[in-house]
Amino acid sequence: MKEILEIHRLAFTYRVTSLLIIVCHLFYAIFNLISLALFIPFLKIIFIDKSAVGKEISEPIYQGGFVGFFRYISKYYNYFMESMAANDPKKALYFVCVSVFIAFLFKNIFRYGVIWSQSFLRMAVTRDIRARLFEKSLNLPLSFYSEERKGDLMSRMNSDVGEIEVAVVSVLELVYREPITIVISIAFLLNISPQLTLFSFILLPLSALVISRIGKSLKRTAVQGQHQMGVLNSALEEGLGAIRIIKAFNAIPQVLSSFNKINLRHQQLLTRMFRKKELSSPLNETLGAFVLVSIVWFGGTMILADEKNASLSGAEFITFIVMFSQLLRPIQGVANSVGYINKAKVSLDRITAIFDTDEKIYEAENPIQLMELKESIRFQNVSFRYKDEFVLKDINFTIPQGKSFALVGESGSGKSTISDLLPRFYDVNEGSIFYDSVNIKEASVTDLRNHIGIVSQESILFNDTVRNNIAFGTENASEEEIVNAAKIANAHEFILNLESGYDTNIGERGNKLSGGQKQRMSIARAVLKNPSIMILDEATSALDTESEKLVQDALEKLMKNRTSLVIAHRLSTIRNADNILVLSKGEIKETGTHEELIAKKGLYYNLCTMQGYL
Repeated sequence: MKEILEIHRLAFTYRVTSLLIIVCHLFYAIFNLISLALFIPFLKIIFIDKSAVGKEISEPIYQGGFVGFFRYISKYYNYFMESMAANDPKKALYFVCVSVFIAFLFKNIFRYGVIWSQSFLRMAVTRDIRARLFEKSLNLPLSFYSEERKGDLMSRMNSDVGEIEVAVVSVLELVYREPITIVISIAFLLNISPQLTLFSFILLPLSALVISRIGKSLKRTAVQGQHQMGVLNSALEEGLGAIRIIKAFNAIPQVLSSFNKINLRHQQLLTRMFRKKELSSPLNETLGAFVLVSIVWFGGTMILADEKNASLSGAEFITFIVMFSQLLRPIQGVANSVGYINKAKVSLDRITAIFDTDEKIYEAENPIQLMELKESIRFQNVSFRYKDEFVLKDINFTIPQGKSFALVGESGSGKSTISDLLPRFYDVNEGSIFYDSVNIKEASVTDLRNHIGIVSQESILFNDTVRNNIAFGTENASEEEIVNAAKIANAHEFILNLESGYDTNIGERGNKLSGGQKQRMSIARAVLKNPSIMILDEATSALDTESEKLVQDALEKLMKNRTSLVIAHRLSTIRNADNILVLSKGEIKETGTHEELIAKKGLYYNLCTMQGYL
């Protein structure tokens, strides 16, 4: 019941559309039954007793009451048709044919009204969920992506959202269309023969029991299937993203074997799931046939027991059978809708889990606005851990405005973690970081990041033009500003040599460019932003010597008179830093200029020796 309410709430996000669907469902059910009910007088006309022609027929009398009103309408219509048939059977036949056609016409008009409205509702709801999921994904902390598979997240945005799309339509059918159809059908059947209707209801609970058992089993399999879909997407993303290395190491058979195992498991789970989902339909049809045959037997004995004084005429009995067969359709529809909703509940739980994930980086209630940096950036007693063990311990240093500080040390010493704490990709566990005199937790995250530019080791570019990549994150940048930024980054010359200059599309992740070209594009982007603080995270470590010289020259222009935090493995790139911090196991072990640290002959001296720099 809970899952039905949750999906129902999603469906009513668009209240007017949902109400329109319900109204169309209602009139579709009414005209569907009317089109069948009109066949009673049609059958009576076909099988009319010739001796009854010309005989007087008594007009029915309204007995009062709500139920009596509908019985009166039904009897009066029969009286009207019988009177017409008695006087002119051909005219009555013509009238019935026209009435049935009109009923079918309106039935299908409202049926298309349902489809027309549903097509908007299902797409709009899934669009909104996918947009919310993507927005939430962008706001989640980096720690989430180190613990979760991106492929699983993509699975939730695609296949899980797709299950919600089907369920949004199914829940309206389950709550509104099918109950309305069932109630109207039962009322009509009771009007024809209460005895036969009650007999049929003794057999119907069998279907409900079967539906319940299949639904529970389907939900269990759906949980496993959706999880495996995430694993499959991750394997696809990993394999395609690492295609160069896979080919270089001749590892295609190994990767293919691993993927085939995952793909086989996914296929097996989906096969089981679809088999269970589709099992309800043939089972219900078989049970329905059993019920229908039983009714034919019971109703036939009623007619044959006393043919002259039977309470049920042959025409009414045939109509009862037709109407009852129509009653099985909404009952089967309930079974299908319950199956879709059970499967969608699994997807909804997976989506809700993302929405409920703690973003961890909290905005201050009344954030302090940051101005251009005037004094310094200060780390005061900063400690940080990703899980249990601290990776930074009691870090203290101050970067004066306009100065460049470098972080060096072995892998895992905490260099990149320090650079991630400053723009609040993570928040410190202990201590504080100050922008001038403002604790960065008291400022808006957006405001803080507007004052910080980042050039990382991996150049993150987008499948767009050169112009749009340079202007990324900077609104309303003029052509002159973009070109000037490219010149400072030593990128203008190679951009002009591209096929369409600044309008050249650089491909996915900038794969049409060389490593040095991509890095200079990243620097141009940072130059255009013109931030107070620059973070350079091993910006030249992946480049060849020639590219490194061009990039290093661009970086020096970028860092000139700008507060900078530089992380480098190649110690030759930080020789001119105003101060160098040497880290080891999350602690600052040495600090000073290049010459001062060399003179100490400590950790920094050993690092320079290992790199052959001395």
